[in-house]
Amino acid sequence: MAAPRRNLKGALLALGAFAVFASHDAAVKALGASYHAAQIVLFSALFGLPAVLLLIIRERAPLTLRPRDPWGVGLRSGAVALASLCSFFAFSRVPMAQAYAIFFSTPILVTLLAVPLLGEKVGLRRAVAIAVGMAGVLIVLRPGQAPLGIGHLAALGAALASSLVAIMTRKLGGSERTVVLLVYPMLVNVAVMGLAQPFVYRPVAGADLLLMIYVAFGAFFAMSLLIAAYRNAEAVLVAPMQYSQIIWAVIFGLAFFGEMPDLQTLIGAGIVMASGLYILMRERRLHGAPVAPAAPPAGQGAGGTLTPPR
Repeated sequence: MAAPRRNLKGALLALGAFAVFASHDAAVKALGASYHAAQIVLFSALFGLPAVLLLIIRERAPLTLRPRDPWGVGLRSGAVALASLCSFFAFSRVPMAQAYAIFFSTPILVTLLAVPLLGEKVGLRRAVAIAVGMAGVLIVLRPGQAPLGIGHLAALGAALASSLVAIMTRKLGGSERTVVLLVYPMLVNVAVMGLAQPFVYRPVAGADLLLMIYVAFGAFFAMSLLIAAYRNAEAVLVAPMQYSQIIWAVIFGLAFFGEMPDLQTLIGAGIVMASGLYILMRERRLHGAPVAPAAPPAGQGAGGTLTPPR
């Protein structure tokens, strides 16, 4: 297939993937009205395990689940668990569009964390982009004008944890097998969220159980579409499709939750998106591949931080 057609196919696959992710997040928000985020994350991980086991079975090369860098894999897995919990909780407390606007700051935070953790340098242009992006986040949060709740703090925590996942994925991706990066975060989610169940568990109604199953398999399906997108198109074309989620946030928020983002939220989100896009393009020029923006963590796979497959 010619390059332009492959790029178009990849871009369309990415748009489909992020649409599925957005519907997944709407399901999380609906469940969050009745169940604690820790319970939703636990069920998502439990239902997602069979899909990961299927990937393990399909491995042709000799398989070992022993990590080469146990401390690094452990740190990444803990960050995945924190990102999953914070993002699921944020969806239960704040409008979808606001949550996404805050999550979109992840590429900016990745660039900041890359300085102390990876020894990278940030030039003047990217420093300005970072400052502009954080100003966009402040416009969304509007401190002093609107009350900031625990949901906003959870969204910021999810963005920070997701950026740490992205940094650790970049650091470990060249040495650790993909299956190791998939399995350990899920096991940590099961263990940590399982410990919380005596305090938060509620019996799950039949219809809600179907939604929880969708949360797990919707994320897996979206991840599969995204991997296919990266295999067909250049990463610099695929990664920005993440920002299409703000459109779905408005549609789902209005249709299912009666949410209509105000002008200030949309302006702030636009500024964050523009800053993130600039950083992505700058990464492409400097390193040959952009830092992919992070989808709201799904408690699956890479913990919601979607980086191009290696």
